[in-house]
Amino acid sequence: MDAKTRIEELKKTLEYHSNRYYNMDDPEISDYEYDSMMQELKKLEKEHPELVTPDSPTQRVGGTAKREAGVLVRHNVPMLSLQDVFSKEEVYNFVNEMKEQLEDPEFVVEYKIDGLSMALRYEDGVLKLAETRGDGINFGEDVTENAKVIPDVKKKLKDALPYLEIRGEVYMKLKDFDAVNETQELLGRKPFANPRNCAAGTLRQLDSRITKERKLSMFIFNVQEVRGRTFATHTEGYEFLKKQGIHVIDNYKVCKTADEVWDAITRIGENRGNLGYDIDGAVVKLNRIADREKLGSTSKVPRWAVAYKYPPEEKETKVLDIELSVGRTGRITPTAIFEPIRLCGTTVSRATLHNQDFIDDLDIGIGDTIVVYKSGEIIPKVKEVIHAKRPEGTVRFEIPDVCPVCGAKTEREKDTADIKCTSPNCPAQLERHIINFVGRDAMDIKGFGTVYIEELVRLGYLKDVADIYDLKDHREELIEQGIIGKEKNTDKLLDAIETSKKNDAYKLLTGLGIPNVGKAAAKAILKYFKEFDALEAADMEKLQEVNDIGEVSADCIFRFFGDEKNKVLLQRLRDAGVNMAYIPEEGADERFAGQTFVITGTLPSMDRKEAAALIEKFGGKVAGSVSKKTAYVLAGENAGSKLTKANELGIKVISEEDILAMTK
Repeated sequence: MDAKTRIEELKKTLEYHSNRYYNMDDPEISDYEYDSMMQELKKLEKEHPELVTPDSPTQRVGGTAKREAGVLVRHNVPMLSLQDVFSKEEVYNFVNEMKEQLEDPEFVVEYKIDGLSMALRYEDGVLKLAETRGDGINFGEDVTENAKVIPDVKKKLKDALPYLEIRGEVYMKLKDFDAVNETQELLGRKPFANPRNCAAGTLRQLDSRITKERKLSMFIFNVQEVRGRTFATHTEGYEFLKKQGIHVIDNYKVCKTADEVWDAITRIGENRGNLGYDIDGAVVKLNRIADREKLGSTSKVPRWAVAYKYPPEEKETKVLDIELSVGRTGRITPTAIFEPIRLCGTTVSRATLHNQDFIDDLDIGIGDTIVVYKSGEIIPKVKEVIHAKRPEGTVRFEIPDVCPVCGAKTEREKDTADIKCTSPNCPAQLERHIINFVGRDAMDIKGFGTVYIEELVRLGYLKDVADIYDLKDHREELIEQGIIGKEKNTDKLLDAIETSKKNDAYKLLTGLGIPNVGKAAAKAILKYFKEFDALEAADMEKLQEVNDIGEVSADCIFRFFGDEKNKVLLQRLRDAGVNMAYIPEEGADERFAGQTFVITGTLPSMDRKEAAALIEKFGGKVAGSVSKKTAYVLAGENAGSKLTKANELGIKVISEEDILAMTK
């Protein structure tokens, strides 16, 4: 390929991925891959300056951040995490330990903001660098251009000290978070799960204009290093920073005794629902700098501070309705619709009721007052019903004996709590089955949205997943009816469908929706059997030879491939040219075979899916929780309880840098 063609290809590809990652919050490639392409483009443009154009991604000026994704800088001062404590007893133990080691120590109790850490370096009073926490020890990411558009970040200080490094928390006010999600919904994009995730994604934007639009905020919570001046206490440093116009943590309290410390923590907890931003705890730290220096730090945490984590936030609300939905297997799931409440920084109005047994155990009905909390501060759950507030005439809800979508009879599956629609032709089941089939973890047919699927099912174009590969035969009708859009959009989707035929066979197996066969299991199965023909011929004993495939999963697989309708479906997929053979990944081997990894926290340049794919490429397994069987915990920023458990169990903790070295 000549230089001109390659430059144009790189420009087009970079623009596409920039838009997906930085504007749509839906990346398809890693930061490393993007950065590699950018470096290649720069090299080619340097060699051929006559081919440089103003619209090149390398030439952006005027308000657009010029930094590249993943540029790391070395920490001058480690940005350590804090040891978490969860009880009054642990708080008192910490205070008493400090009193045993130090003479008359003072403590500062302050909000623990739910955001992400950033350090600011000033030289001669001018902001020179802003960096994220990164691995906390060695490297963080340079986010200077974005930091400069955060109103709370001062670009120039009143007192020009030779050097000042301060650390704080970047966060989003709740009103600003709501505004961002409202914009996301208007643009048809996925809303952010919570303010912290939104702030993290926004701070790493390449385009500082987007960062500015989303209105990040920042509190400073520590002086990391100072030259040209000394501070005897933490609060003295705060007073200096306030005079510089720097926003420090609100309403901190200086305490002398364990009782005072606990009272301060309690007051913060009682007030957290009234704040305009999220906090996820209270920090207790020593006030005198000399005391901190005397105690020092471990390799992970300072010995002079702890973070108290509050129990999950709970609120009462009223059930307005109970909505029923039908999944791709026919299972009917009830969902409570209630008066909106604010929990952990987001407005929630729905929570699953799981099944009839759960409803019976709670004795819940429409009109009841319920207590809702957030599990892991992410998923809202119903804790209990306040029966004393039950309106007269309210009765326990019963899932009806007919399907809410197609009206067919429902029945309870033997030995389970599941109530299912009995009709194989239920439109809801078909739609969800196809949504699963085209999804990212399965056939990954980009652009095949839910709206298109619903319409194609309604009009009879899709009666099963094999019909997807017959849509090309209806191209003219689809364009004429505008189901997918004009000619360009229709051809784009048809091309994506055609491309999906080349996928590794494990993606097809994942998409078939066999009970107990998810992405990880499908990979293991195809790695063992190599192709669908061998898998279809396998008996129960042979199926259980696959690692982690037990009797229940094997039975589901065996019954699926033994069903005559499924045999016809698979033959249609074969005839359409869909790949049914395992494709070994280039450079892959089994070096991690038999080893289980757990990924936790935010990694410097990879998201969790990329890290999991890398581990699985070399035969490793990725689990969601830490146990004695875990070989490694891959930990990033804000690793939390999984890291704590790994340390308690003596499990080896590795960084992104370590896993990259292990997979070279």
